[in-house]
Amino acid sequence: MLAPHLVPLLATANPVTVFLRCDIEDQAIILGLGVASIIAWAVMIGKRSELGNLRRLNHAFDQRLRDERNLFDLPESLRSRRGIPYADLFAEASEAYKHAAAIGREKGIDSLQFRLGHAENAIQRALARQTLRYESSMIFLASIVSGAPFLGLLGTVWGVMESFSEVALQQTASIQTLAPGVSGALLATIMGLVVAIPSVFGYNYLLARTRIMTTELENFASSLADRIELESDVSPSPDADRALRG
Repeated sequence: MLAPHLVPLLATANPVTVFLRCDIEDQAIILGLGVASIIAWAVMIGKRSELGNLRRLNHAFDQRLRDERNLFDLPESLRSRRGIPYADLFAEASEAYKHAAAIGREKGIDSLQFRLGHAENAIQRALARQTLRYESSMIFLASIVSGAPFLGLLGTVWGVMESFSEVALQQTASIQTLAPGVSGALLATIMGLVVAIPSVFGYNYLLARTRIMTTELENFASSLADRIELESDVSPSPDADRALRG
């Protein structure tokens, strides 16, 4: 049981009561931080789910590619799934290789290095595009991490300034005069921390996951380029090279 004299104090310290006593500027800042918190949680949960799904799809595609005797024996239904980062790299390399082979035959410069150079350039373009895809929404989350404490600080300073302005008007420094502004200032500080603390942990976690997946993507790109070259150059018969040319 709470002591009777604590009940009014706890009622006064209720965040809703404190919020209602704030001036319009502090209320706007606190509401803005609340909206930012909801958005930050939505971004973190959505990004974690997206990265996890993409990683599973990547590993499944890589395993399927390893099971194929020749790269371009992969069915068209899997080759055209651009939503999978690994499949996007493979599709870009495949199309560039075939396009270079077609142009090379027309111009009489159909050499292995000519085709491989175009395929590797296409892989690098797809790699950059997928890296940007991995990092999407991270800048927004970083902005919330950096900006939330400053918005909370702005609310704090504003609330304290309003308290002193009220003291100047009423020419008295009683607790009744100072309490509304100071409590609103502290609530703004709390809201800034409530938004920033989970966001910074979520941002660091997602950043680490993004870097791991980017490294895996780079390794796959390198392995794909090597395999295209080996299957084009080392094959004892022209069958593999004809398959790559399409």
